[in-house]
Amino acid sequence: MIGLIGYGRFGRLTVRHMSPEFKVVVYTRAADKDADINDAGASLVSLEEACAQRIVILSVPISAMPATLERIAPLLAPKTIVADVCSVKEKPAQWMQSLLPEHVEILATHPMFGPDSAAKSPAGHKIVLCPVRIAAHRYQRIKQWLAEKQMVVIETTPTLHDQKIAVTLSLTHFIGRGLAKFGAPPIDIDTEGYRRLLHILGVVNNDTWQLFEDMHRFNPYAREKRKAFMDAMAAIDDRLREIESE
Repeated sequence: MIGLIGYGRFGRLTVRHMSPEFKVVVYTRAADKDADINDAGASLVSLEEACAQRIVILSVPISAMPATLERIAPLLAPKTIVADVCSVKEKPAQWMQSLLPEHVEILATHPMFGPDSAAKSPAGHKIVLCPVRIAAHRYQRIKQWLAEKQMVVIETTPTLHDQKIAVTLSLTHFIGRGLAKFGAPPIDIDTEGYRRLLHILGVVNNDTWQLFEDMHRFNPYAREKRKAFMDAMAAIDDRLREIESE
């Protein structure tokens, strides 16, 4: 019933949480994943078989979306629901609308959790839904299932999503990568605030550089938020330099 395309850390989490209730098949170009996919509760299949499922979930890097969509477009049956899980929404939604056939339904999503935060259960975690092109009754069934899993559903547009996520995710990861570059270490004489900074560092270090680069490259609002943050930091530094020179 569910065809998953891509099998990274989030793909494995998806299989683990969905396979108890649904038949899940996986297509991936990664080598030697068969045993791990079976262990998670799914089976490794061809791209054609993955695309033949009623719901197809794309769990690939943002930068890989256009090429993936071009490959799967001729393999999708009418009324197949195609959903992505990218951390940006404007570009993926546009790509899906332009590259997928009109007989395919499209649901852009962003699960606001990952393998670390939702290792045991997605309950209590947020998921963003952007119904791009999907029948109302199918969309309601998906929302109902998510609610039954006690997930917090946020409905919005791809544009509003990207504007907000440019601060809550892209900027947070930017700060975390800055801490990593700085070399912020655990210190015995610390504070609660510093420990929270290290938590941010730990979270972003578990994600790939490709994800970090893609969430900035393909979010049209990330650069302006990053610049505003850097300008604010520079202004604070200038103020401190002034009092230090007195």
